[in-house]
Amino acid sequence: MWSLTFVTILALGSAISKTINLPNNDTEWRYSFEVDYENNQFLLDGKPFQYVSGSFHYFRAPRQYWRDRLRKMRAAGLNAVSTYVEWSLHEPEPGQFNWAGDADLVNFLNIAQEEDLLVLLRPGPYICAERDLGGLPYWLLREVPNINLRTKDADFVRYATSYLNQLLDKVTPLLRGNGGPIIMVQIENEYGSYNACDTEYLDILKEVFVKKIDNKALLYTTDGASVSYLRCGFIPGAYATVDFGTSSNVTSSFQSMRLYQPRGPLVNSEFYPGWLTHWGETFQRIKTSAVTKTLREMLTVGASVNFYMFYGGTNFGFTNGANGGKGVYNPQLTSYDYDAPLTEAGDPTDKYFAIRDVIGRYLPLPNMSLPTASPKGNYGPVLLEPVLKLLDGRSPFAVIRETGDQPKTFEALSVNQGFVLYETNLPPFISDPAILRATTKDRALVYVDDRLSGTLSRIDKIFTIPLESPYGRRLSLLVENQGRLNFGNEIRDSKGISDVTISGSPLRNWNMTGYTFSDVSSLRNVTTIRTESGTLHSGPVFLRGQFTIDGQPLDTYLDTTGWGKGVAFVNGHNLGRYWPLVGPQITLYVPAPYLRTGENELIILELEYVSQTRKMKFQPVPNLGTMNLTQT
Repeated sequence: MWSLTFVTILALGSAISKTINLPNNDTEWRYSFEVDYENNQFLLDGKPFQYVSGSFHYFRAPRQYWRDRLRKMRAAGLNAVSTYVEWSLHEPEPGQFNWAGDADLVNFLNIAQEEDLLVLLRPGPYICAERDLGGLPYWLLREVPNINLRTKDADFVRYATSYLNQLLDKVTPLLRGNGGPIIMVQIENEYGSYNACDTEYLDILKEVFVKKIDNKALLYTTDGASVSYLRCGFIPGAYATVDFGTSSNVTSSFQSMRLYQPRGPLVNSEFYPGWLTHWGETFQRIKTSAVTKTLREMLTVGASVNFYMFYGGTNFGFTNGANGGKGVYNPQLTSYDYDAPLTEAGDPTDKYFAIRDVIGRYLPLPNMSLPTASPKGNYGPVLLEPVLKLLDGRSPFAVIRETGDQPKTFEALSVNQGFVLYETNLPPFISDPAILRATTKDRALVYVDDRLSGTLSRIDKIFTIPLESPYGRRLSLLVENQGRLNFGNEIRDSKGISDVTISGSPLRNWNMTGYTFSDVSSLRNVTTIRTESGTLHSGPVFLRGQFTIDGQPLDTYLDTTGWGKGVAFVNGHNLGRYWPLVGPQITLYVPAPYLRTGENELIILELEYVSQTRKMKFQPVPNLGTMNLTQT
């Protein structure tokens, strides 16, 4: 194997594997990650290496829990962690980069190395990951409304290259060739599942990576395990890997990989021990026996494996994405528990220990104590008092106001996530009942003279409703972005309303108000107001309550049973969306770092229905709804 030249390696499909020459310095000689094509294996620092990795996305857990989750992964026998890097988190507006707090990627990578884990880095620019717009920043749709995402479109390449250069400059010291933990860096993400099939775009991206990474880590691609995916996802000069779950045949899946990667180690870059769940579905679960059976088959043939997900975490705030296309729309839950080996709260499951037992037959297990479930807080019920109507003209959350002949998109209004209120006057002479029609992305509460008249829903394909008393003068539509599409060919998923008509006549002259909720502290000193329980006919309302914690705060779960649809905040932290009527998720995960000893505050924005008790409770067990055992 030592006689392989760089040219030979290129011919075999990897521009990143090192030429085997005398070292230039001690660091370069000591640290390396490369492909031994002759023996179909990886070499870590010159020695044969097989990895068993797990996906954990740093942006789905508070930074205070990064080390805990990584340590539990190592205790399971994993020797690497895989993480996506979310462009939208790190560049929320053009040229405004964020690498601090929960976005401190470098800190996450350093902790991984301290916990004896190597890193598979997946920087995108597109990541899917069941995140809003697949991790792409919303402002791409504002700056260039007709942008061709994930192609050689000059604007997309310019923005993506700027982001990647910023990111790669930060992680360069952490590449394996520099003594760091990053052994592999992925170019793009499952590009074969995107119909653009733009090889020029992939070549442009590859050059960005090669320039920054050189031979200090291995560049790779990931695609579904079939020729149709690999055909457009394969990048000459990067190592081609595949992904598949328990329902796939291991031999045939790796045969597909071999068509594009004839030599080198076998790799499953996304092996699914669980699955994602959308609102309105039963919670998806995969049997442990199916996971361990497929894992044994892969490890027996010497394959390297990455579990997707090993720890799922939470889509805090409004960060969840959606699946769909061609008229179908299915947003994901706030919880990203994923039926993973570690639960949303980081607790080990039976699946965790079963996987560890299998890994121990093939790789040495670390001498570490095994994790146990952490204690949870039972903080009881909280009485919630109404304090502000969202549509009140004095609302501090109404931060964007514009007018226009036609309704503008969220993106054109610079509203990333959340809600926009569209208002106009109805014509004086219309039929009774009048038929309101609007293309809606994604859900709209319809009011006539501040009185609820109905709901439009992209999920349910409801784009028309009768206005049974069309004598009112003011029409208002409160539109919620329920998550931009994160996968498929229609990810350019602008939000808002369009083609709005009343009994066939277009409606014009719109007032638009955008709402943001980055800071809800203004509600702390607001006096209570009167509002109805039950259906909120006069619009959404904020409710506030206090609860006390004695001693050190513990993780807990907020039970939303009996409420309608809304968003919950604890001590200013946005826990995400709740929707118990639709389910399956009923509770919201509350990490202990969001709590404090003594007085705590719960604020909710309820959109549709106030519980008759006006209470929510903090309980020690989650409720993600009925679990559907599948072999997905």
